[in-house]
Amino acid sequence: MIPGGLTEAKPATAEVQEIADQVKAQLEEKTNEKYENFKAVEYKTQVVAGTNYFIKVDVGNDSFIHLKVFKDLSGEDHFELTGYQTNKTKDDELTYF
Repeated sequence: MIPGGLTEAKPATAEVQEIADQVKAQLEEKTNEKYENFKAVEYKTQVVAGTNYFIKVDVGNDSFIHLKVFKDLSGEDHFELTGYQTNKTKDDELTYF
């Protein structure tokens, strides 16, 4: 792994789904949408002064959203949605944004 670079994409775990669920309300507020389906399918991480999680989420109807979520070094499970990309497809690669 390159310091500061993104890891390879990995299948989403229960932990990654929990992270996505924790920022779902932040995303809904920013997009003014409600997401019935919200299933994390894959993710990448980036080590910075904390960890950035890049998560691909299936929101139904063959529509996907890419989330960028930051976790600081405090040791607490506090996650902040720092970016997102809508109108993604199943085949769109998770990249830095």
